[in-house]
Amino acid sequence: MARVVKVFRTLRNHWKKSTFAACVLSYGSYWLYGKHCDSVLRTEACLLAREFGRQQIAPQERLRKATVILNPAACNGKANNLFEKNAAPILHLAGVEITVVKTDYEGQAKKLMEFMEQTDMLIVAGGDGTLQEAITGLLRRPDQDTFSNTPIGFIPLGSHNSLSPSLHFLTDNKVKDITSATLSILKGETVPLDVLQIKGEKDQPVFALMGLRWGAFRDVAATVSKYWYLGPLKTNAAHWFSTLKEWPVVREVTVSLLAPNLRPPDLPLQKPPRPNLLNRIFRRLRNYWDPPAEEPPKVEEPENWEEKQLSTLELFIQTHNKNPVERRIDDSMMVCAEPGDLTVGEFITAGSKKVEDPTVFSANSTKVEASACQLQLPEGVSGFYNIDNEEYEAMPVEIRLLPRKLRFFISGERREQLSQMQ
Repeated sequence: MARVVKVFRTLRNHWKKSTFAACVLSYGSYWLYGKHCDSVLRTEACLLAREFGRQQIAPQERLRKATVILNPAACNGKANNLFEKNAAPILHLAGVEITVVKTDYEGQAKKLMEFMEQTDMLIVAGGDGTLQEAITGLLRRPDQDTFSNTPIGFIPLGSHNSLSPSLHFLTDNKVKDITSATLSILKGETVPLDVLQIKGEKDQPVFALMGLRWGAFRDVAATVSKYWYLGPLKTNAAHWFSTLKEWPVVREVTVSLLAPNLRPPDLPLQKPPRPNLLNRIFRRLRNYWDPPAEEPPKVEEPENWEEKQLSTLELFIQTHNKNPVERRIDDSMMVCAEPGDLTVGEFITAGSKKVEDPTVFSANSTKVEASACQLQLPEGVSGFYNIDNEEYEAMPVEIRLLPRKLRFFISGERREQLSQMQ
């Protein structure tokens, strides 16, 4: 008992050192517990991947091949380590023959996709920028009709991963997000996604999966990180300081729209079985003796563009990929325009919400469905677009929807949850 009293007396006499030691031990214990949880998640994912690797294949079958586009600079330079520790072992245990191609500079993924050989699946390991470059390089290829059928997997390693919530469950644990995304690739369940083709007057087209954003909220969001020293107040402060420099910040833009197209039925993923020999012989004889009438050539109708003048704080042209399993009648993209009559307080409140989710719009915003859109900016207007969170110089552009152009791997649990949200 005396020894215990002596210990407590020592702690009381050296309370500063005792407090510091307690803080260090608490933080160390929390850090070690986090590492242990990450190790458990990796072990569980590897055990599931091993079951895929133990599946027997026919003698004439070959191992599945995957090409991985990896951006080592993503996640502040931690992407390579995250991929090697959390995703690569799962793919190897599942028996997937992977070829990892690492990018060295911004924009290289577009060039690498020009030389990509035929593969069973394409895996993009990075953030929004890497994914946008990869699909742009893929769809710029002369043989893009063939390569666009290649299923694509997305492993979220970047600071911005806008597409991930549409494909996987997201958590606060980076390891769990990476392992679950990799396992969904192995399971093989896919979903078609729309693509936006964005073409300027001179440059080659750029392709996007989420959308194009232009306006005051986008400009302020790009400056929020400058006020890091204000902690949780930095977002509100950035929007307030921007109103001191310029107010109102209404933008004038001319928008020309094409009406949405009727959505055709989904094509079956598997080819129908081939008819038997007698049916094929009978069909050929019937076509020989009674050939079908030739269809008249289709006359292309002129496009009926509807022009609108908008005064808006922000314009966002987005796909419906936020819920890719939603059943829709039309193939369309959404053109959303924030009203230009917001007060300063409403501007700050709306901007804080848009930093978390740019697709959130106020109740009285203008929303129009279209299959194509043309943006004409006033002369002398400068600024930037955000195309899938990547900056591009603002200029007159034409945006066309490519419905269900690419197929991405999706987790079955996330698909079921999204289908219940319809």
